[in-house]
Amino acid sequence: MLRISRLADYGTMVMSQMASDPDRLFSANDLAITLGLGRATVSKVLKSLARRDLVVSVRGLHGGYSLARPPRQITVADVVDALEDQPFGLTECSTTAGNCDIETSCQMRTNWQKISLIVRRALEGVTLADMVRQAPAEQPIALHRSRTASDRPIPAQPTGSAQ
Repeated sequence: MLRISRLADYGTMVMSQMASDPDRLFSANDLAITLGLGRATVSKVLKSLARRDLVVSVRGLHGGYSLARPPRQITVADVVDALEDQPFGLTECSTTAGNCDIETSCQMRTNWQKISLIVRRALEGVTLADMVRQAPAEQPIALHRSRTASDRPIPAQPTGSAQ
């Protein structure tokens, strides 16, 4: 199974919540309660996001965190990058050379790099504004679908046949 880390998932939740009201200051405590996450986890996420200039911190009694840019200018890739320990890639060898003993003879590395790039571009194509927008309920996203006989193209029938 290919997955982002739990911290990156929580970061996306935090940032999406903040994007739902981009002019508001959010406290770590309020975000934790609203999202059902631990306060320490939310604080850790916010600090990582602040280091990457995705949120800004306002100190003081009425302080908190706000988005550093409008939601349409922050992508899911930005959030994932801020919270993942390593560069994005679906396999280790697709991001960093020298991590595998069979790298020089591997037939799969180039394909994994290509797939990782496609996924990366998809993450770059989704903004926080998109994340807070409600998707229509009648269009669910298919995560896995086997190809069936009905999916195969039907051969064209000859036209104008002689009778």
